[in-house]
Amino acid sequence: MAKSTLIAAAHIFAATLGLAVVCGASAQSPAVSQKDEQYATKQQAQQAAQPLNNQPVWSEVRSGLKQYTSIPGRETNVLVQPSGQTWRALRDGQISVYGGWALVVMFLALLAFYWRMGTIELHSPETGRKIERFTSWERSVHWATAASFTILALSGLVILFGKGVLLPLIGYTLFSWLAILSKNLHNFVGPLFCVCIVLLFFTFVRDNMWRAHDVAWFRQFGGLFSGRDVPSGRFNAGEKAWFWFGALALGVIISASGLVLDFPNFNQTRQTMQVSNVVHSVATTLFMMAALAHIYLGTLGMSGAYDAMRTGYVDETWAREHHEYWYNDVKSGKTQAATTTAREAHRPA
Repeated sequence: MAKSTLIAAAHIFAATLGLAVVCGASAQSPAVSQKDEQYATKQQAQQAAQPLNNQPVWSEVRSGLKQYTSIPGRETNVLVQPSGQTWRALRDGQISVYGGWALVVMFLALLAFYWRMGTIELHSPETGRKIERFTSWERSVHWATAASFTILALSGLVILFGKGVLLPLIGYTLFSWLAILSKNLHNFVGPLFCVCIVLLFFTFVRDNMWRAHDVAWFRQFGGLFSGRDVPSGRFNAGEKAWFWFGALALGVIISASGLVLDFPNFNQTRQTMQVSNVVHSVATTLFMMAALAHIYLGTLGMSGAYDAMRTGYVDETWAREHHEYWYNDVKSGKTQAATTTAREAHRPA
């Protein structure tokens, strides 16, 4: 008796559920069918007026309006984003052309300056007594930043200018391998550069604070053209400008925009990545232009500058002529810095 009752109840439940499904389908199907019928009628009318003309379809696709999609996510219901073509034209047009020529002009200007002025030499003979200018930690942070920047700069040049400059010269096969290598190096070294920028800031910020004597340095442009050295602290006003507006401000902009491009799985939109790419390209071009001047003054432009970052020591004459206020602080004991002879300064650790 109980078994037959359960069977009867199950039959009643199944019948009720089936009736609900049928009613629900019948309630929704007219609306869906009506919408599909209207769309089909519209397409048939367009094809009858202009056979094989798919322009109305593609106009709707390229409108950027949201459509139906079964894949969840941001912008997955937008098949074609019209602003993508605008970004592509801007990247391959103004950014590549003007940015490339800006780098070329900067390089040629430095060559002309070196041809005209030569290397800045000391006015007095060296004493043979060395003063520690950079500690081992400071040099490690500097060279790590320089190495990561060099890799990013070279790979970035291939990514931005390679198709227009290198591809016609080396062909598709070699350029393909070079582009793949550059892309992977750029993606993986980029986060390391971000860390180096943070370390660079905390390592050198104390000695890069602005002082009243920096105004005089700017007025005389550091004595670069007059040949007379302008007194400065451990870092002169030009080096401070490079620290704050070059390495720091541009470094932060490059790092932030680069992370947006490096990690698209953070769910940012395509428009956000396009804007980031434009910002990244412009900022890196300005950074490379400023870095060229920094590299020039740290190598060919000034005698003894490269040895300061390579060994950590400079001669007392070099310190007195180029950074007189810092030299006075070291000699008076206000600033702690190791002193040694020339032979000891170059002795291997």
